[in-house]
Amino acid sequence: MKIGMLLRAVLCGTALAFCALNTQAQPTTPPPVDLDNGNAAIEAVIPYVAPVTFEYVSATGGDATLVLRITTQITNAWFDASAPYHPTAVGVYSRLGRRPANESANNRNINIALLFASYRVLNTLLPLQHATWRAMLEAQGLDPDDNSTDLTSPIGIGNAAGAAVAEGRLRDGMNQVGDETRSGPLRAANPMPYMDYTGYQPINTAYTLFNPSRWQPDIQRKGMGLYKIQQFVTPQYALTEPYSYKSPRKYRALPPFASFHWNFAAYKQQADEVLAASANLTDEQKLMAELFDNKIESLGFSAGFAALSQGLSLMEFIHFDFLTNMAAHDAGIFVWQEKRRYDAVRPFSAIQYIYGKQPVTAWGGPGQGTQSIPANTWKSYLEEADHPEYPSASTCFCTAHAQSARQYLGSDALNWSVPYTAGSSRIEPGVTPANDMTLKFPTWTSLEENCGQSRVWAGVHFQAAVDEGRRICGVFGDNAYNYLQTLVAGTAPEREPADRLRGRRK
Repeated sequence: MKIGMLLRAVLCGTALAFCALNTQAQPTTPPPVDLDNGNAAIEAVIPYVAPVTFEYVSATGGDATLVLRITTQITNAWFDASAPYHPTAVGVYSRLGRRPANESANNRNINIALLFASYRVLNTLLPLQHATWRAMLEAQGLDPDDNSTDLTSPIGIGNAAGAAVAEGRLRDGMNQVGDETRSGPLRAANPMPYMDYTGYQPINTAYTLFNPSRWQPDIQRKGMGLYKIQQFVTPQYALTEPYSYKSPRKYRALPPFASFHWNFAAYKQQADEVLAASANLTDEQKLMAELFDNKIESLGFSAGFAALSQGLSLMEFIHFDFLTNMAAHDAGIFVWQEKRRYDAVRPFSAIQYIYGKQPVTAWGGPGQGTQSIPANTWKSYLEEADHPEYPSASTCFCTAHAQSARQYLGSDALNWSVPYTAGSSRIEPGVTPANDMTLKFPTWTSLEENCGQSRVWAGVHFQAAVDEGRRICGVFGDNAYNYLQTLVAGTAPEREPADRLRGRRK
């Protein structure tokens, strides 16, 4: 299948929004994969996983932290399942031996192994969608009830690799089981998966800004007459075990001096910069903001495009996709550490604190264009994510992603284009863009630059948060690449399953 046809088939299968941008593309159930020559990761797993992630994670308020958890564990399962078919590679959480070279003469065994590994991990991460994961295997003529652990067969290798990854990450600090508490015994009933157990509490309430330097939970509309007050999502992410380094404590962001309200001139200047961006939003900037707000469509699809356009083999694609997901995942652990440490104010709070009911010139809401509005009614183009402002998580994710890609591919070249039809905006449907438009990313550097700046255009970050994310987060791409090389070379030490409960309750 040619690259353009394959990309369209995959992306249409994974995102209805993408299909809307391509009038000739129709979302369909993906056809069976040519297991001998195809790429089951792209052609079978992603088309089943992405819609579930959009519907049950992203669309229901799940943060990028949870999206990255899913994508990183799936790609980790692919890596561990394919390792026995590589001349030297070892898995992150498994040592399953080495299969004869003739068993990887084509893609069949690797594809079958990665499908079963995906099935095992997905049933642990998203068990309520068990029927979907069964359909994923059945569509390829495989039996989901085959629980073999025979390490001479691809089914057994896939089952063993997936189970090892699922066990390895189950107690890694994110409270996936939902029974962790701040201290004392485990929660015995009614588990709360991914709930905070660290005891974080905001200084400000949604109704009162006690400290204008600190994060204020926003009140956000969730439906007709239904509103929610934000809570810091998964603050325990800062305590989650990284793949590619030992502890985030060795990394530190500079203090956000302009976000300290007693430094009023700088505090007001950065708020005015956000207002100026809001008043001068272009269609291109709005679409950039929407694209990078969705980490699957931006990070996931850019990696998929790069892999296909550069003709990576199935094994190379697995290594590359695991690398880019791991880089962003590990970068996020550092970001959550710093977000909690600084607990910094978001633009909407600072703008209301500075100007109150005074008029400001800014974007007036979907389809309303630029207007003079009371400052206390100002809203960002995108809703703020459920965590403090500094540093920018999206910038850090994109920077780590881009750096890991540059390292693996040996080039900054990307040449990725994302087409939009007139009126296809998620925030301003029927209005933006006014005409058909294509976003172009000739290099990985252009992708990370636009990703960062899109957060300022969207009104959810100050410039300093973006600049600091770009300054620091390339190192996490380097860390991930270096760790991947030890896995591929077979020199990485065997990894014990993460067990933060054991360490915290000694």
